[in-house]
Amino acid sequence: MIKVSAPGRICLFGEHQDYLQLPVITAAINRRVELTATPRNDMKIVIDLPDIKSQEILDISAETELEYSAQRDYFKSVYNVLFRKGLRIKQGYNCTVRGKIPINSGTSSSSALNNVWCRFLLEIGDNILPKWKGKAMTGHFSYLAEVEEFGEPGGKMDQLATAVGEVLHIDFSNNCKITELPTKLGSFVLGDSQEPKDTMHILASTKAPALSAAEKIKTKLPDFEFTTFSLEQLQQYSHLITDTEMVVMEGMLHNRNICREALLEMHKPDIDHRKIGKMLTQHHRYLADNLQISTPKIEIMLEAALNAGALGGKINGSGGGGCMFAYAPKDPEKVAKAIENAGGKAYIINSAEGVTIH
Repeated sequence: MIKVSAPGRICLFGEHQDYLQLPVITAAINRRVELTATPRNDMKIVIDLPDIKSQEILDISAETELEYSAQRDYFKSVYNVLFRKGLRIKQGYNCTVRGKIPINSGTSSSSALNNVWCRFLLEIGDNILPKWKGKAMTGHFSYLAEVEEFGEPGGKMDQLATAVGEVLHIDFSNNCKITELPTKLGSFVLGDSQEPKDTMHILASTKAPALSAAEKIKTKLPDFEFTTFSLEQLQQYSHLITDTEMVVMEGMLHNRNICREALLEMHKPDIDHRKIGKMLTQHHRYLADNLQISTPKIEIMLEAALNAGALGGKINGSGGGGCMFAYAPKDPEKVAKAIENAGGKAYIINSAEGVTIH
């Protein structure tokens, strides 16, 4: 039997920044997706998904790419990406996938599943390079299958964070440089609002204004880069962009600066946990007020968490619903109860390892 698992993730700092090639700080969480597999005597891979009462059957006998039957046909797209690289599979398998990551809630359940599936195929496949089994490469393949294959607007944060695991600084402007941070953070409490979110709509309404503003500013500032452009320069070129673009850009630049400040704090041998919490809350305010990705229920849950002693917190993921989290290194049980009293479903979480063969 083969068993593979991968964690969900929270974005500590840099939410809605990866698609602008700006750095993020992520933490994999100890709620995971797990795949177990046993061989069968034909060329079919049968995937049971009891959590959503579904089943997928892939017939790989023809040794060709698989035809898609849905927009986000990820089991097939991961297979196709690896097939184009040269991977070949000589035997069928019965697979069962179960998960403890909230679904469609901003904690990267789909990326964790794709990483598990990708790592499983690399484990059973022939004609592969040893480096493909590295965690970062698993995340890269999952990104190709999840985002580029279907022309979706997301970045690489989710796939890399859930593949590599632990607390990471990912610098997208520096050839996707991944650095595991030495900091030891305490417990968080994840709060699922149980409100469905529309990731594609939210990404379109945040990414598009930022990119269109950048193009307008480049007409007067050809060397414009999100990494170096300042808030002072934004005021200087504000006449070139719309009010909506201005508000979004201002929020993104503030959050970029908060991420940089948080990185400095996390490199200290004795970090200030209260400062980390305060920066999380500051980050959230720009996400809520400038990018408008929060909801009334998320706001109520965050306020309840802070009143119960959490040091800070923010919405997690693309927004418009889904999850928030609170930093609660002391008495996380009290914070979890407050979130549930506010109508959310709470989970106490800690950082965790990335995709793993068991």
